[in-house]
Amino acid sequence: MSDIIVSAKGGNFKPVPAGMHLARCYRIIDLGTQVSDYKGQINHLKKVMCQFEVHGEDDDGNPMTTDKGEPLSISKTYTASLGDKATMRRDFATWRGKDFTVEEKNKFSLKNVIGVWAMLSIVKSTGSNGKEYTNIEGINPVPKAMKANLPQGHNDPKIYSIPEHDDELYNSFSDYIKTKIAASTEYQMKNLGKKEEPKGASFDDMKDDIPF
Repeated sequence: MSDIIVSAKGGNFKPVPAGMHLARCYRIIDLGTQVSDYKGQINHLKKVMCQFEVHGEDDDGNPMTTDKGEPLSISKTYTASLGDKATMRRDFATWRGKDFTVEEKNKFSLKNVIGVWAMLSIVKSTGSNGKEYTNIEGINPVPKAMKANLPQGHNDPKIYSIPEHDDELYNSFSDYIKTKIAASTEYQMKNLGKKEEPKGASFDDMKDDIPF
């Protein structure tokens, strides 16, 4: 399995209902360095996406599955950072039930979260464009009383890393995700045949001041 040291849209997409739901992290996707424009300030930040399969029933007692009978999926994109103000650090700390040690903050492997179960707090919000979005607001550990009766995971846990590009896995992504990856500095550098990434673009260094 690849490693990374440290939402898909479609016409048939079925959103996860709001509430607290049991879920399993089944995929980590390296999105590479992305350009963001926040209030006119341009930043180049390394991004990763965590994808979860959601299990259980909605408020009406209906199973949360797609038309094919598969678990619904939801994702959250993070700036690749475990800095003090980083969203990833906040979410992963509540998920673990403890904060990161100094050693972990400097070098944390995302393999640690693949296949791990969690309780996701899902909320709905309306964007400035008037569209309704479903988002992961928080990630919490599974209560001990539930751990003995966890369902069987559906998806094969995988990590996609741009330096270790897996064509089959890449082609299984939605066009939205593939477009994001293809726009990254790392993916373009790889396709140009260059061996070196730009400074700060490697996943090998997990420092508080380097995006994760």
